[in-house]
Amino acid sequence: MQVAQEILKQLGGNKFIAMTGAKNLVGSRDNFLMFNIMRNCYSINKVKITLNSMDTYDLEFFNIKNMQAVKVKSFFGVYNTELRSTFELATGLNTSL
Repeated sequence: MQVAQEILKQLGGNKFIAMTGAKNLVGSRDNFLMFNIMRNCYSINKVKITLNSMDTYDLEFFNIKNMQAVKVKSFFGVYNTELRSTFELATGLNTSL
């Protein structure tokens, strides 16, 4: 759970949650954070961010509808300083004011 908390902190914490409508946040011992986000222009409604063995992040963006998950976009090897900008690029949502 420590990794999931750190990922959320790097995204912007509560400000990120307020700006993106993130909800149903789930963390795991498998070093990931997954959550739902508000409606956006790319129809992405679920995001999974995983810490990989190279100490960078893998971001996966999904559209889940009628019990089917379609991966819309993926980014691999993203540094922590690029998390916000990569999220904004993929979803079109701002992470801060």
